[in-house]
Amino acid sequence: MAEDVLKEEVWSAESIYRVENHLINNMFACRTPDAVEAAITYTRFLRKSGLTNENYPLFLKLLEMDNHYVIDSLIGASDPFLMLTPIQPTKHLLSTCFRLLTNWHPGGIYPKTLSIVLGVLQAAYSYAKDGYFVHKVGINDVNNLGKHLNKDKGQQDPVNRAILDILDRISLLEGQGDEEMESIARQCNMIRSHFFDKRKKMEDTIPQVLLVKSDYLVKEVLPVNVFE
Repeated sequence: MAEDVLKEEVWSAESIYRVENHLINNMFACRTPDAVEAAITYTRFLRKSGLTNENYPLFLKLLEMDNHYVIDSLIGASDPFLMLTPIQPTKHLLSTCFRLLTNWHPGGIYPKTLSIVLGVLQAAYSYAKDGYFVHKVGINDVNNLGKHLNKDKGQQDPVNRAILDILDRISLLEGQGDEEMESIARQCNMIRSHFFDKRKKMEDTIPQVLLVKSDYLVKEVLPVNVFE
């Protein structure tokens, strides 16, 4: 009898959920070809299910996958800049986007993944004050946005263009009579001016530690079948 009770406790709904969650997290980590294959199938199913206000946090979680094959499966044929724009900007959405920008090193994330996040911020800060009141952007947020600029690619690069546009929009907080807004606006203008001026270096306006580069392809695991 005691054994039956023990088994029932071990395989409770909560225990099964923990096992299931562990397996899903292993799949999301994409550390093996089989995990990558499973993640690709999962994201394809999620994309076909459609983005909603109820499931968008799951889409955000998938952006943390360090595998561009999985991200391509999630995006499909859609424009990455527009992928999450149907969702009304919320504090959770914007703070998560800035957290991801902070966690990623320059060059250390798939450009399409970065484009999804930038598309959210472009929409949210198209009217700077409205976006600011949803998520109170700080100097650290602005620096972690600006660190993803690549001067070598110029302003016509889609990622550069999006970052410069967001910085330009946030710089319009200047003249609002609020010191925090003023300092944010000044930093945005500084980053933009250092990008456009060939004589200036980005490390003169953004802390050097944030500018350490990486390469998202170095540790990426390929799926079992790779189709070009």
